[in-house]
Amino acid sequence: MNEIALDSPTDEQQRASDPNASIWVAASAGSGKTKVLVDRVLGLLLGGTVPSRILCLTFTKAAATEMAIRVNATLGLWATSADDDLASAIAVLTGSQPDAGKIAHARRLLAYVLDAPGGLKILTIHSFCESLLARFPLEAGIAPHFEVMDERSAAELLAVARDRVLVAARNNGGARSNIADAL
Repeated sequence: MNEIALDSPTDEQQRASDPNASIWVAASAGSGKTKVLVDRVLGLLLGGTVPSRILCLTFTKAAATEMAIRVNATLGLWATSADDDLASAIAVLTGSQPDAGKIAHARRLLAYVLDAPGGLKILTIHSFCESLLARFPLEAGIAPHFEVMDERSAAELLAVARDRVLVAARNNGGARSNIADAL
């Protein structure tokens, strides 16, 4: 028998996870932000939002991975849990008892997410921006098929640029004094 953990949200978390509300979540580490966002995604899916129309943005790859794991784990439990356990989990999430149709829909959500074109998008802000630039390079004023520079390459190019500026300053007295003033 699969038991679904019934992590009852606080009143604030319940309000913040409501997919019909526009919210801003700002809280310290360990305060439950990921839980709120996962609950919000689950609420959107339960409400009929197509998985490929949901976009979740995080700052770190670790946070994106954690969110995806939690959503998929919950949907996996929903697909295999006893009706009473699933009904209780949905009631905790939504604040109301689900009918048989909502329970049946919840059981199918994992398959919908896995089969959705493009899947459920949980990305870092950087990877989302990179995908936008890749789709619209001309509009962004960059070369098609660009590559994002890694930190090592950026450091190497920065060192080359710095060296060129310093050599130019050594050869030009006015530039030298301007650089000395800036430092």
